[in-house]
Amino acid sequence: MTVEPGPPARYTLIAGADRVPLADWLGATLRLDWTGAIACTHCGRATRKSFGQGHCYPCFKKLARCDTCIMKPELCHYFQGTCREPEWGEAHCFQPHVVYLANASGLKVGITRRTQIPTRWLDQGATQALPILEVASRQQSGLVEVLFKEVVSDRTNWRTMLKGEAPVLDLAAERDRLLARLGDGLDELRQRFGEEAIQELDAEAYRFDYPVLEFPGKVTSHNFDKQAEVCGRLLGIKGQYLIFDTGVINLRKFTGYEVELRAVDPSLAGPATPGLF
Repeated sequence: MTVEPGPPARYTLIAGADRVPLADWLGATLRLDWTGAIACTHCGRATRKSFGQGHCYPCFKKLARCDTCIMKPELCHYFQGTCREPEWGEAHCFQPHVVYLANASGLKVGITRRTQIPTRWLDQGATQALPILEVASRQQSGLVEVLFKEVVSDRTNWRTMLKGEAPVLDLAAERDRLLARLGDGLDELRQRFGEEAIQELDAEAYRFDYPVLEFPGKVTSHNFDKQAEVCGRLLGIKGQYLIFDTGVINLRKFTGYEVELRAVDPSLAGPATPGLF
C-alpha cells in the first residue's frame, strides 16, 4: 500500500498489476481472502512463512535490509567489515538522515532517510511531525535517537493512533526543550563525528489528515495467519492499517501474501482483484 500527502492522505492498494485508490471504497463492505500463498518480495520464491515483512528465510538471513542494525542503526557493523551487503549499505545507510519528533499517539522521536519525508510519517499514522536534526549517516541517526530515548519514547501506541485520540502538541516547544536538555550529549557526538555531521534544522511542522469516516471505540485486529478471510465495512485508512467495522488489519505485516480483494456491495460488485500485498 502506497501513500501520498493530502489532505487527506491518498492511499493506493497495490494488488498485483492493479492499483486500487482506497478512498473510493470508503463506506463499502469489502472482503479480503488470503489464498494461502506467500512469495518472497526479494527473490520471488514461494515460502510457507514470511520473515522480516515479506522475505523468505534465506533472504532474511543474507540481506542487509533484514539485519538487526536496520531496527537499531547504532549497532551498524559496516566498519567492522561484516556488513551483509556493503554496496547496499553504502547506497542506503551512508546518506543524510533526519531525526524528527512526531505525534501519532503522543510525542515520539524517530529517524528516517531525508528522501522518505513525509512518507515515513504517513506510514506511522502521525498527525504532526517536525524534523529537528540532520545527520550524515544512518548509524549517526541511531546514536542520536538513543540519546533522545533517554527522555522521550521512540514507540507509537498503534491502538491509540487508530482511535484518533492523540492531542495536538507544540512540537517546536518540545524540540527546544529536548535540544537544551540533551545539548551535552549532542556535543559529544559532534566531537566524535565532526561539527558538520549533526546539524540543527529550522523546519516547519507538518500536519496530516487521514481518510477516516469513523474511528473505532475499541481496537481489535485481524490476522490472516489465524483467519484467512477479512470482511467488513471500510471506515478508514490510517498508517498502514485498514479500519473496518469488524476490526483493523495492518497490511504491511502481510507483505508478500497473495490476497483477493472484492466488494460485497452490489453497487460495487465486480471481479476479484487478486495480487500480492
